[in-house]
Amino acid sequence: MASPHDVPGVEPIFRHLDDEDLKVQQVRTQMHPDGQKSVWEKWFTFGSHGKQYLSMWARWDPGMIVHRHGHHSPQVMYVLSGDLMCGDVHCPAGTHIELPHGAALGPLIAGPDGVELFEVMMGDAASWAADPEGFEALLASRDITKLPDPPIDLPEDFEDRRHQ
Repeated sequence: MASPHDVPGVEPIFRHLDDEDLKVQQVRTQMHPDGQKSVWEKWFTFGSHGKQYLSMWARWDPGMIVHRHGHHSPQVMYVLSGDLMCGDVHCPAGTHIELPHGAALGPLIAGPDGVELFEVMMGDAASWAADPEGFEALLASRDITKLPDPPIDLPEDFEDRRHQ
């Protein structure tokens, strides 16, 4: 007997990190003294089929820095491999980070081997900057230049707000 919550026609969706339709996108980039560093993402689910969440895999090059920020929804991050600093907290592989709606985290700094993450934003995935001046000072102290955000393929109903 079917559960009263089992909606006819609604089925699970399966994706694998190696699926050809999951495109790796370079979403942020910086010039470090030893070369260009970036954040790379594959989005499993992002705004398609009326879903109200983003789930993704991300890889950050060694030393990549992402500003202190929050999202317009709750977020969960899980460190799959490598490590990162989240503010003053060291987050090695196996670390689960929960960011309640309205909270900010960071700055985030990928470790010497980079970091690989699984992330979920449960609502509006757009972010907001929490300390732009502090981020600029951190980059300057490390002789890092923020480069223009690379073009990315977003769902039709999602505005690119990375520059804000």
